[in-house]
Amino acid sequence: MKRLISICAAVLFVIGAGAAGAAAENVNLILATGGTAGTYYPFGGAMAKIWNSKIPGMNAVAQTTGASGENIRLINKKEVELALVQSDTLDQAWNATEAFKEPLQAMNAIAVLYPEIIQVVVGADSGIKTFADLKGKKVGVGAPGSGTEANFRQLMDIYGLKKEDINAQYLSFAESAEAYKDKHIDAFIVTAGIPNAGIMDVSTQNAIRILDIPADMASKAIAKYPFLAVAKVPANTYKGQTEDAATVAVNAVLISGNEMNADVAYNLTKTLFENQAELASAHAKGNELSGAYAVQGVSIPFHPGAIKYYKEKKLME
Repeated sequence: MKRLISICAAVLFVIGAGAAGAAAENVNLILATGGTAGTYYPFGGAMAKIWNSKIPGMNAVAQTTGASGENIRLINKKEVELALVQSDTLDQAWNATEAFKEPLQAMNAIAVLYPEIIQVVVGADSGIKTFADLKGKKVGVGAPGSGTEANFRQLMDIYGLKKEDINAQYLSFAESAEAYKDKHIDAFIVTAGIPNAGIMDVSTQNAIRILDIPADMASKAIAKYPFLAVAKVPANTYKGQTEDAATVAVNAVLISGNEMNADVAYNLTKTLFENQAELASAHAKGNELSGAYAVQGVSIPFHPGAIKYYKEKKLME
């Protein structure tokens, strides 16, 4: 009888150890994204769904946030494991410029995902023909401390506008869209992939125009802010938008905390690129995911796990 009890106890121990081992393999990750009307939240949700279905034991959850600035702080406080951020805000945090008073460097890049286009929305029939015409207007400039707000200030700088020249309203994309529809603001800015849900929503009820940032001003912007690049919003991206709009862009970057396990980072990177077609079917921005583009246009170090994948694919030396 004692021998039977001992055997049963041993079996239960093995089963328990096996269960503990299985549990130890489970990985729970929070991915900080952005507002519900932006691109980050749905795109982040699409990535999390792929990781969860393709990586055994993975449980990644996309969380809505105030976007880039907040996401970087969440990563550095170890309150989330992954985040989507703008490349310019990432550079500012690393180097303690703009809104960042001290360097935040407890993070690594995983991948550059797609260009984020700066879009300034005005009424199609408004007297606002250039960015300079925003002087004296009430403008939705993005959430406080967001990458979008920083981009607005960068454009103000190259156009020679001062803070007091604009009646700035610090609103998220969704709040800007609602305020514009209610005629509480004259214009708003969105830095996001195209098409943007908030702008699409506005264009269904209002005739809009995306302001041009012409070549000379774009060159001036890039010379001073080298993380910017020339871009355009193609005609018919939004209802009633009949012509291309010239502008500039930054990059959307997936980052992690620098304490993330190298195997986890490798699996996230590998799975993301090996399932690009599925990501593209879930969100249009997935079409812009490119292995070659993924390692360019970011100024902070890549995670060793991501580097391992890129070296396997000869995308890094």
